[in-house]
Amino acid sequence: QLQLVESGGGLVQPGGSLKLSCATSGFTLDYYTIAWFRPAPGKEREGVSCINTSGSTNYANSVKGRFTISRDNAKNTVYLQMNSLKPEDTGIYYCAAAIGFTGLLSWNYNYWGQGTQVTVSS
Repeated sequence: QLQLVESGGGLVQPGGSLKLSCATSGFTLDYYTIAWFRPAPGKEREGVSCINTSGSTNYANSVKGRFTISRDNAKNTVYLQMNSLKPEDTGIYYCAAAIGFTGLLSWNYNYWGQGTQVTVSS
């Protein structure tokens, strides 16, 4: 019943911007931490950013100052604003939900979307 659907990915040149959306249903978003993950060499998932029930956020060092996560509980949607994009940001971005946890450890998240492709290339 819990569902997360990502959108907003695409092809962008280095230095460009994209805004990803994670639309949720089947649960009360207010009670969950939502995070964004992407593949990384040697890892199934790398934590990019998360936002908890109080609005506190975490970011991977590689995206600090460039990405911003936000939440609109009324719309049941979490966003990831991605600025100053680099080729190394390329990958499939997944959103995930956790209750009782916060942070960027993928194994704390039980509910996952199917991902949206982000490609940064000139």
